[in-house]
Amino acid sequence: MASSKKTVLITGANRGIGRETARELATRGFRVIVAARGEDKAAEAAREIATETGGEVEPLVLDVADDASIQSAARAFGERHESLDVLVNNAGIFPEGESSILEVDRQAFFHTLTTNTLGPLLVARFFRPFLEKATEGGRIINLSSGLGQLEDMEGDAPTYSISKTALNAVTRQLAAKLKDKGIVVNSVCPGWVRTEMGGESAPRSIEQGADTVVWLAAEAPSSVTGQFLRDREPIPW
Repeated sequence: MASSKKTVLITGANRGIGRETARELATRGFRVIVAARGEDKAAEAAREIATETGGEVEPLVLDVADDASIQSAARAFGERHESLDVLVNNAGIFPEGESSILEVDRQAFFHTLTTNTLGPLLVARFFRPFLEKATEGGRIINLSSGLGQLEDMEGDAPTYSISKTALNAVTRQLAAKLKDKGIVVNSVCPGWVRTEMGGESAPRSIEQGADTVVWLAAEAPSSVTGQFLRDREPIPW
């Protein structure tokens, strides 16, 4: 008999919001796949989260900036699991030292877009067959940022901001195309969170940053799709 336990895959789950999301969902009884670029990092995080929560946690090597790595991860996942209930596209980068869109390096810009925008799209594409088999409908959650809001965008963090704006567009496109497959897709702004990326001066705790992601994974109604959310409420694009 197939297990009734839901499965969630979280990219970049070895640290920060991804790790906290993995911990909280493991506590809620999810089977958690901790995906990270390095085998050692994925294995160590999975082991620690399993020990802390008593949950079922597995490591998976996945580099969202590498097409071959994404395909290899999907094959490895398929050897162990038939379906995937939730995909959390959490992995991303925040380039340091950018002062102006007029000065950004072409290759650095391309790398940011590859990691923050194209990576989540390709992960969704290659794991889609497993999401389509989710018994209660699949869920994709993309970690975005308020810096990607066009409504009040200024000149800060240019390549990061643009990559997250584009990720929001990917979210809308995926939500429209996957609706008939029973898969819902949403973007989340976690706010400025005290993580390695956010820094110690950030006003929000890591638990606050992960809250909406966990809610979308475990509790939100399936009617919520194609949205950009912060603190469980829609915000302007």
